[in-house]
Amino acid sequence: MLDYVPMPPDYIVEIDRLRFDYPRRTLLKDITLSIPRGKVVGIMGASGCGKSTLMRLIGGQLVPSGGHVKVDGHVVHELSRDDLYGLRRRMGMQFQQGGLFTDLSVFENIAFQMREHTSLPESMIRDMVLMKLAAVGLRGAAQLMPRELSGGMARRVGLARAIALDPMLIMYDEPFAGLDPISCTVIGNLIRRLNDALGATSIVVSYDAAESMRVIEYLYLISDGVIAASGPTEEMRVSKDPFVRQFLDGAHDGPVPFHYPRNSYRSDLGLESVAG
Repeated sequence: MLDYVPMPPDYIVEIDRLRFDYPRRTLLKDITLSIPRGKVVGIMGASGCGKSTLMRLIGGQLVPSGGHVKVDGHVVHELSRDDLYGLRRRMGMQFQQGGLFTDLSVFENIAFQMREHTSLPESMIRDMVLMKLAAVGLRGAAQLMPRELSGGMARRVGLARAIALDPMLIMYDEPFAGLDPISCTVIGNLIRRLNDALGATSIVVSYDAAESMRVIEYLYLISDGVIAASGPTEEMRVSKDPFVRQFLDGAHDGPVPFHYPRNSYRSDLGLESVAG
């Protein structure tokens, strides 16, 4: 089993020269970044830039093509199966659509991993589940089924499940996608408050700059497989960097092209060899 020697207080995640290839293209070319302990850090970029893939690499679901990911001092892809599962138990994950078990009640969804990974008595599990639900304002929804929840409620239940085992690291995959403005504010406040209350570290992966910038302390922007820009949130807000401005302002024109790399239009139409 992993020997969890106390690590230096600086960084919980360290990514060095990370590369990840799909069969037909390289998605992540050269990613180097560090996630400080106790902070809420944002990783943003356009859809398809590799944000969710990066989370799967942190969690050990994927193996990098080059470089490495360290979590709490351990190179993730070098861990044995048992050690990887042990590390994952110290991580929490909120999935984009909640990721709840559809045939289990809200209560049972959160109790599931407590029963799976601990030997706590049922009386204590009950108290802990209700405590986690109270933290996200949904103690009264304990017996509801996932189909009875709104989108915002499902995200909050997903958050309660993510913190069920008091993780050291919580990852959020597009926590604001598809939510109304009130639900976005609720989720944002919960991310910030729970991170501080648990003494955890949070990674918010999103393309929603407006909502994410309200809660994160440091921002990494990914483009074309590399870190295109990074810095404290307040510095990024006033940055003059063309890529930062295009992303944060949602501008159509800028360093990020609208079209996927392609041949010339005339070539695709077979007109290149046509005279005139």
